[in-house]
Amino acid sequence: MEPITVTIADTQRVTGLGRTKLYELIGNGRLKTVKIGRRTLVSTDSIRALVGEAA
Repeated sequence: MEPITVTIADTQRVTGLGRTKLYELIGNGRLKTVKIGRRTLVSTDSIRALVGEAA
């Protein structure tokens, strides 16, 4: 089964973007997140959508 969310660090690795830019995209609503406890997890669907926009 493929993950439906990934950590900020994993998002950095797969996109090549830095932490500051990722939080900017989250703030702008371009990346969807969920908070569980202290962890911020990013929706893999929103990552795909973001990368699809850039292509």
